[in-house]
Amino acid sequence: MNLTKFSRRESIEVTIGSTKIGGSNPIAVQSMTNTATADVAASVAQIERIADVGAPIVRLTAQGRKEGEAFAQIMPALRSDGYKTAIVADIHFVPEIASIAADYVDKVRINPGNYRTEGGELEALIEKCRTRGVALRIGVNHGSLARDMVDKYGDTPQGMVASAMLFLRRCRAAEFDQVVVSMKSSNTRVMVHAYRLLVEAMDREGMHYPIHLGVTEAGNGIEGRIKSAVGIGALMADGIGDTIRVSLTEAPENEIPVAKQLVEYFASRNGEFSVAYPERYSPTEYRRRSNVQTPIIHSEVTDDFIVIDSLSDNPTAEWRAAILSLECEKQPVIIRRKYNDTSLESVAIKAAADMGQLMLDGLADGVWVDAPNLTEEQITNIELNILQASRVRISHTEYIACPSCGRTLYDIEGTLAQIKAKTSHLKGLKIGVMGCIVNGPGEMADADYGYVGAAAGKITLYKGREVVCRNIPQEQALDRLIEIIKENGDWTEC
Repeated sequence: MNLTKFSRRESIEVTIGSTKIGGSNPIAVQSMTNTATADVAASVAQIERIADVGAPIVRLTAQGRKEGEAFAQIMPALRSDGYKTAIVADIHFVPEIASIAADYVDKVRINPGNYRTEGGELEALIEKCRTRGVALRIGVNHGSLARDMVDKYGDTPQGMVASAMLFLRRCRAAEFDQVVVSMKSSNTRVMVHAYRLLVEAMDREGMHYPIHLGVTEAGNGIEGRIKSAVGIGALMADGIGDTIRVSLTEAPENEIPVAKQLVEYFASRNGEFSVAYPERYSPTEYRRRSNVQTPIIHSEVTDDFIVIDSLSDNPTAEWRAAILSLECEKQPVIIRRKYNDTSLESVAIKAAADMGQLMLDGLADGVWVDAPNLTEEQITNIELNILQASRVRISHTEYIACPSCGRTLYDIEGTLAQIKAKTSHLKGLKIGVMGCIVNGPGEMADADYGYVGAAAGKITLYKGREVVCRNIPQEQALDRLIEIIKENGDWTEC
């Protein structure tokens, strides 16, 4: 394997307003508003704040007619302020809203899991998009697959890919190529697996549509940044990705600097690196290369481990090649890299992007972040979060928290902080904190417990996929969640 080269997967060029993605264009970063879309002034102001920090593309929810029609005012207001930002309408359930939004926006995103296709609605939308020069995103989300796909494939990456390919084939049959596709999940293992399977499926059928990358419900703080970097970085190291969104439960403008760091980090790698699929362990079954079942951090290294350093511009490829060339293939290894950055965020993002793929693929048995400008506690926290985001070692409570959008009816950022304050000491739990019921229950399906906005001032609580308390007052919801966790014997402290 050539370690000094890097290239992106070949893709066609798609035009989204004044922004082009795919082809030879640089990877574009984007975010999504969390204002009520029908509140035109608030939405325009937030779009402009997001654009001001470097996002050429911004998405808004359009769950109903008033939201779809609001774009008739949002677009001219934005343009009159001098902003050329590409605007995307995010559609849920109702094909008619996609048709309304397509009269105004630059791209329409539909989810095959909840977009009705009977009666030629998809073909009608394609024709409107073709006429106006509007792009289309086929956005599949783990946890919200259509019932027929779940019945056939289960809630799996294979089902996600089959769902996307069904829609992509219909776009190709209509000779419409201004299409972007995504495979999102809050589980980085599912997300990476789904994207890899999608690329292989598209390659078999000669499709080269651009790919939008993202880890849904990544949470906030360093944990959310690391989780996003593990999933997105693993795919960017494969040369996959034409546009990315980092989904944080924070102000949407906070997502852009993180996404730009990832793009710039991979852009600095020289030349061409092609993924060697035969070298990758089975994407359909996770297994470790060695007999180490609990991967380690730097303070736990023993003489049994080989330490493999990386000094190249392409550490993921260098580590992979070194590990696969070992004479003793079961020898446990820990991968180490030095980061001289002074910023905690910068070290966390780079290390997660470099090391995540090796952990997801089961090739490495530990991570060692050598960061002389950080404290021992900060380094340990980064290493444990990389292992947890890679789903190989659970050391603390994980929060599957959506970034919120115009459908969210409560202060999700503040609520997440309150929930963390009460539950972060628990061991091995996953808690979903979701803004609404549109995608929330499905996309937090991996969580042990869920806190989901049901209506204004109302919360529905879940244990797994089962509703435990429906539509209770928000002021009671956190205490009731804690009671439910205790009642089920999961109040186990680290």
